Amino acid sequence: MKTVLYNGEYDTDHQERMRAVATQNEVARGWLTRFGVIWLGQAASLIGSALAHFALVWWVTETTGSATALATASLVAMLPGILLGPFAGALVDRWNRRVVMVVADGVIALASAWLAWLLSRGIMDMWHVYVALMVRSLAGSFHMPAMQASTALMVPKAHLTRVSGLNQAIRGAVDLAAPPLGALLLSLMPLHNIMLVDVGTAALAILPLLVMAVPQPERTAVERDTNPARALWRDVRFGLAYVMAWRALAALILLATCLNLLFSPAFALLPLLVTQHLGGGPPELAAIQSAFGAGVIVGGLLLGAWGGFRKRLRTVLVGVVGTGLGGMTLAAMPPSLLAVGLGGMLVAGVMNSMCNGAIQALMQERVDPAIQGRVLTVMGSLARAMSPIGLAIVGPVADLVGVRTVMLAGTGGAALLGLSAFGWRVLRGLETEPGAHMPVPLSEGATIPEPQGAAPGCVGAGRRAML
Repeated sequence: MKTVLYNGEYDTDHQERMRAVATQNEVARGWLTRFGVIWLGQAASLIGSALAHFALVWWVTETTGSATALATASLVAMLPGILLGPFAGALVDRWNRRVVMVVADGVIALASAWLAWLLSRGIMDMWHVYVALMVRSLAGSFHMPAMQASTALMVPKAHLTRVSGLNQAIRGAVDLAAPPLGALLLSLMPLHNIMLVDVGTAALAILPLLVMAVPQPERTAVERDTNPARALWRDVRFGLAYVMAWRALAALILLATCLNLLFSPAFALLPLLVTQHLGGGPPELAAIQSAFGAGVIVGGLLLGAWGGFRKRLRTVLVGVVGTGLGGMTLAAMPPSLLAVGLGGMLVAGVMNSMCNGAIQALMQERVDPAIQGRVLTVMGSLARAMSPIGLAIVGPVADLVGVRTVMLAGTGGAALLGLSAFGWRVLRGLETEPGAHMPVPLSEGATIPEPQGAAPGCVGAGRRAML
């Protein structure tokens, strides 16, 4: 195979391999310091965002008491990532990823500062929350693929699974600590001060990015197209063609789409499950979310130390089933058995962490870092495509039949779907099909080869979201 270089000349396979080895050697030298400083800043930002999210969700619950309002808030926070994710990923692959992360963190901080100002004036309304959630989601649509793709270049391949497990663990630590801390802060200070905490932690994420180098992937001559609109559309089509040509990946996305249709509405209504079924308030909601967070920590650490089953797909599917059963346990318990429900959420957190960590490591290993931005965002957009429909429906339905019924149906259905996926033979190609490594973006009008073992033209039949 020959690869186009910056100057349009051709390189041999031997030279390409030598360049790849040199790149990996460079990554291996001092990677822990560079990556660790950036990672710690991002972890601080996650804590601030989680505190702000908890406080805002409780404000919506207390102000409206409506399942429809909560579902709408989740919906507007989800739509930018679904609709614009593939374009954001294509742009991330073209832009400087460090700049993308700095700007994204800055926009999120500005949205929180705006809400803090509205709250301090006593003029915040629901539409202000919706706008802020949408802006934060849009910025996150750029930040997430930039950070994931940069991780694949900063961390040696041998450590990607462990880093993925560590990422799940820190998200679990945030889920564990943020709810009780958020409940405590709500009792100690006004909501606008909590939003300012988010602004401060965003600054902690930006500062390391201003001084630390973030590697950029090599760019082909084709990617340096002088027509930005044509180049962007070609990159988006490449991401779509990539995931659809890889039959096993298309099947995984279909599974994730169905799971998110069930999971997203169920977990979006947790605050109302607390108030309407459990008769609780912020402490009970904090306990449930912290139990899930503790499970995510355990799952992330377990995945980092153990690495999961030898076949990573088994780790993914066991995680799906366990997440569904854990959430179902919480919904099934009466208020007097809340402790059992908390145990179910602990199990759900462990299983969700292992599932998402295994998927992330698998994709970072098998997808070329130069195209991870567009491929991962296309995956995420397609996987969450049905979630807005579920959220649009679940609000009015929950107001009629009850939040508990909706959560039982969603989590139970997800567990059954995960069990059935063990029989999907096509999914095994995630680890066996050699076509996982497809060429980087081609010239206009060129075709993208099918992965070996896929039928020509074959198209296979989210924080708690799958993928």
